[in-house]
Amino acid sequence: MEWTVQLSKQAGRQAGRGWAVAALASIPLVMTLGNSMLIPVLPAMERHLDITPLQSSLLITMYSVVAILFIPLAGYISDRIGRKMVIVPSLLLAAVGGGLAGWAAWRVSDPYGWMIAGRMLQGLGAAGAFPIVLPLVGDLFPDEEEASRCLGTVETANTFGKVLSPILGAMLAGIIWFFPFFSFPVFCLLSAAMMVWSIQVPARRERPLPFRDFIAVVAAIFRREGRWLIGVFVIGGLLMLVLFAFLFFLSSRLEDVYGIDGMRKGWVLAIPLGALCLASFAAGKAIGDRKQRMKWGAAAGSVLLAAALALVPLHPSLSVWLALFSAAGIGAALPCLDALITEGIEKSERGTVTSFYSSLRFIGVAAGPPLAAWLMKGGAGPLLFLLSGLALLGGALVVWLIRPEGEKGGRG
Repeated sequence: MEWTVQLSKQAGRQAGRGWAVAALASIPLVMTLGNSMLIPVLPAMERHLDITPLQSSLLITMYSVVAILFIPLAGYISDRIGRKMVIVPSLLLAAVGGGLAGWAAWRVSDPYGWMIAGRMLQGLGAAGAFPIVLPLVGDLFPDEEEASRCLGTVETANTFGKVLSPILGAMLAGIIWFFPFFSFPVFCLLSAAMMVWSIQVPARRERPLPFRDFIAVVAAIFRREGRWLIGVFVIGGLLMLVLFAFLFFLSSRLEDVYGIDGMRKGWVLAIPLGALCLASFAAGKAIGDRKQRMKWGAAAGSVLLAAALALVPLHPSLSVWLALFSAAGIGAALPCLDALITEGIEKSERGTVTSFYSSLRFIGVAAGPPLAAWLMKGGAGPLLFLLSGLALLGGALVVWLIRPEGEKGGRG
C-alpha cells in the first residue's frame, strides 16, 4: 500500500513537471509566432500598404529593437520580484501590441505608423517573456541534466515556432492579410494561462541585493567569466542574424523567382525549419550536463551552417537549397549555447546574465532582415557568402573563447 501511494505521488510529480515544461515551452513558441509568422506575409504587406522591402523588414526589426533595450531591465526585475511576476504581465502586454497592429491594419486608412507602434509594444512584452524563461528553467530544475533536457525542449519549441510560423502565417493571411496580427493575442493569453496554472516557483529565501551591490556582483561575474560569456553572447547574436537574414531572403526568393506564394510557400519554408527543430530536440537530449559537449556541439553546428550557406549560391536548384539548409547545424548549436549560460552562472545571477544573452540574440533578429533586404539588390551570392562567413566566425569564437572545466585554460 505504501509503495502504491509513493508511486502515485511520483507519477503526480512527473505529470506536474510535464505541464511545467509545456508551459515554459509555450512562451518561446508564442514569441516566435509573433515575429516569424510575418516573414511569409511581408511581400503581401508591401503590396497592400504600398511600402518598400526595407520598410516591411522594419516590422520585424522594430519588435526586436525595443526588446533589446528592455531585456536587461526585465532580467534585473525578475531577479528581484520573481520570474513569473515578470513573464505573465509581459505576455499580456505583447497581446495588446498584436491587437493594436491588427486593429490599425483593419481600421486605419494609413496604418503603417500604428502597426509599427503595435509591433514596438509587442517587443516590450517580448522583453519580459522568452528571455526570462532561461533562468526560470534553472530555478525550477536544479539537476543540470534535467535542466539541459528542458532547455532542449524550450529551444525545440522556439524552432518549432519557426516551422509552424510560415504555414500558419500564410494560412491566416490567405483569409485576410492582417489576420496574423489578431491571432497573436490569442496565443499570448493561452500561454499566460498555462503559466498561471502550471508553474509553481520555488519560494525565494534570500533577499535581493541593493542595486549598487548588484552592479558590483555583475561586474565581478564579467571579470571572472567574461571571456566565455562574451563569446556565447556574440555567437548567439551571429547565429540569429544568419537565420533571420536567410529566412527573409528565402521568403522573397520563393515568390520573385519560383512563383511560390500563399500556403505553398509556408510549407516550403517549413521544410528546413522542421529539420532545425529536430536538431534542437536531439541536441538537448545529447548534451546532458557535459559542458565539453555543449562547446563542441555549438562549434560543429556553426561550421555546418557556414558550409551549407557557402554551397547554396553554387546550386540554382531550390530542392538543393532546402536540403543544404536542412542539414545546417544551427538547430544543434542554439541549445548548447543556452545550456552553457544557464549551467555556468549562479541561480541568483541568471536573470541578468541571460538577459544580456537574449539581447544579443534579438540584435541578430533585428539586423538580419534589413541586411538581407539591402544585400539582395546585388544578387544571392554576396548575401549568402557573407552569412556563411559570419557563421564560420561564430564557430571559431566557440573554439577560441569557450573553455569548459577540464579543458586547458578552462574556468567555466
